[in-house]
Amino acid sequence: MTPKIADFLAAEKPPTPCLVLDLDRVEQNFRAMRAAFPDGRIYYAVKANPARPVLQRLDALGSRFDAASWEEIELCLQAGVTADRISFGNTIKKANAIRAAALAGIDLFVFDSSEELEKIAQNAPGARVFCRLAVGTVGSVFPLARKFGAGTELAAELLLRARELGLQPYGLSFHAGSQQTSAEAHEAAIGQVAMLFDELEQAGVRLRMINLGGGFPTRYQEEIPAIENFAHGIDRAMRFHFGNHPPEMFLEPGRYMVGDAGVVSTEVVLASHRLKNDPLRWVYLDIGKFGGLSETENEATRYEFRTPYDGTEDGPVIIAGPTCDSADILYEKTAYRMPLALRDGDRVEILAAGAYVTTYASTGFNGFKPLAEHYL
Repeated sequence: MTPKIADFLAAEKPPTPCLVLDLDRVEQNFRAMRAAFPDGRIYYAVKANPARPVLQRLDALGSRFDAASWEEIELCLQAGVTADRISFGNTIKKANAIRAAALAGIDLFVFDSSEELEKIAQNAPGARVFCRLAVGTVGSVFPLARKFGAGTELAAELLLRARELGLQPYGLSFHAGSQQTSAEAHEAAIGQVAMLFDELEQAGVRLRMINLGGGFPTRYQEEIPAIENFAHGIDRAMRFHFGNHPPEMFLEPGRYMVGDAGVVSTEVVLASHRLKNDPLRWVYLDIGKFGGLSETENEATRYEFRTPYDGTEDGPVIIAGPTCDSADILYEKTAYRMPLALRDGDRVEILAAGAYVTTYASTGFNGFKPLAEHYL
């Protein structure tokens, strides 16, 4: 929690649940990544937090933007981002979305299948295209290879086909998995991409770009490597495979950029014992999986909590949301402990919650409104 967020919560005591995000921390994270990757082009993954203040701050810093839908593209354009700095980075797009993006001036599209490639050729003729490659995601909390990415052999065929369709074969991309905690997956993928670059050049197609995707982590409970650790490993792999003539490098950070910039302030609805003489308590918050904390599914993201009684006697807890859905349990297997003094009405802060919480929030399950947002 940054001092700016702490001061705001203490002075304003905003109704809960709400997200409070420090834009200065977003800027610090952007500058740190730009310093670590001086030759990289940063495309912020809009899906992590598409709020206009975030987009405008990053736009002013010179960021580019990775959009997953026409609606995200519209948000960028409305925030003042120019079309030449937006990539349509979802391999699954409606034809009318591709067409609208092309009419708006966007000419950079991703694909991972022949069907999607044909769709781009029909609706964005002459566009630059890059193929997403399926790669290993060992070390990540959220592997993404199953749903996305073409195999190596197919990727080569598709990029050759792109040229035949009048498109510009521009590069290759991959995603090493969300909340990736090791650069080894990136290094292995760069080697895989380099072989394809050579193969395609021999076939007369010279690619210009490698897109490393996102996945760069933010700190929750466990320590994570610094962004410089990833940069060193990636730079080593790029030099080994491409020598002194590396291609353009794109990066698509989302969680890394906004995760530790935000805090969710929530209120205890109930803290209760469900069995007689059982030390285990249930703590129900006014935000749960359907309110924006869906990344707690399978307890994958383990947020850190702050309470007014930290440092006092505590006990084991199960942490759950406020809805009547039995799936709305945040943590049952992970050994969380909370102060015994915690009661209904007490405020609890969830740290490093700036990424994905607002975009995952339901529009009103059980009548609960999506959490409010405050950008400082």
